[in-house]
Formats: sequence, structure tokens, C-alpha cells
Amino acid sequence: MVNEQRIQEEAKVAALECSGTMSGPLVGAAASAGTRRRRRAEAMQLVLRALCMASSVVAISLMVTAKESSSVSIYGFLLPLHSKWSFSESYEYLVGVSAAVAAHSLLQLLIGISRFLRMSSMIPSRNHAWLIFAGDQAFAYALMSAGSAASGVTNLNRTGIRHTALPDFCKPLHNFCDHVAISIAFTFTSCFLLATSAVQDVIWLSQH
Repeated sequence: MVNEQRIQEEAKVAALECSGTMSGPLVGAAASAGTRRRRRAEAMQLVLRALCMASSVVAISLMVTAKESSSVSIYGFLLPLHSKWSFSESYEYLVGVSAAVAAHSLLQLLIGISRFLRMSSMIPSRNHAWLIFAGDQAFAYALMSAGSAASGVTNLNRTGIRHTALPDFCKPLHNFCDHVAISIAFTFTSCFLLATSAVQDVIWLSQH
């Protein structure tokens, strides 16, 4: 009876020693894999921030350089035309929102790069994650609103007004309209990138 108890105790000790030698490498490997996944996700987030900032800056640059002078014939009268982005409140709204998004993306990019280089988590807490998510979502909706409003004005410039003699203003002002159209395209690109960042924020929140 005593021998059986001794054998059982020795077997338990051997099992504990074996599990101790095996669990160390396994736990270390799992932790290392988790760190690599986190670093890849954070690197992707930094790329999204940089692309969003660049897209917003391009949208602003194209819009603020959109101006042109020409002439158009209405009822046989040749009238001079001068178009500039600041003549439209919708275009001004797009520039303002894009500037705010560029500033937001630059701030998050600088903070993220600093934490990434220090090997610390880019999102230190759930409250911070919720704050970033709210900002990304709000700016994404603002960009969608600005792009839609600017698209309506641009479409009116291209089609004119039905049942009136107002023509397609984009024919004599094609450079202006091209600048505006490309700027709107980059605005929607920034909106998509911010929405992607918001999705990554949600994934982080669901995992923590």
C-alpha cells in the first residue's frame, strides 16, 4: 500500500515537471505569435492613417486650385464666365472637412508611430479605442456628406438646368470641372479609408 502511494506521488511529480518544461516554450511561442499579429495590425493601421492623410491633402490641393475663366453663349449673347472653388459653399465645406480629416490623420499617425517604435500598444485602453472609433466614424460621415454635396453642384454644372437656356458649364470650364471631380474622388477615398480604420477599431474592441 505504501509502495503504491509512493509510485503515485512520483508519477504526479514527474507529470508536473514534464508540464513545466513543456508549457514554457508553448506559452512563449503563443505570446510571440500574438505579438506578431498585433504588430501587423498596428502597421496596417499606420498605413491607413498615412494614406488617408495623403488622400485628404490631394483633395484639398486639387480643390483650392480649381479656377478658370472662359465665355459661354446664351441666346446668342457671348457672356464671360469666371469660376472658382470659393464661389460654392459646398466646395468650401469639402475643403474644411478634408483639412480636419488630414489634421486628425496626422495626429493619429504621429502618436501611432511613436508608440510603434517604442514597442508599446498603439491603443493603450478601451476608452482610447472608443475615442478613436468615434472620431473615425464622425469624420467618415462628414466626408461622405461633403463629397455628396460637392457632387450635386458638379453634376448641375455638367448637365445645366432643364427647361432653361443655361448650358453645360463644364464644356467651357473643363479644367475647373476636372479639378473638382478628381478632388471629390479623393474625398470619397479618404472616407473609405476612415471607414476601414473604424472597422479595425471595432475588431480591437471585440478582442479586448
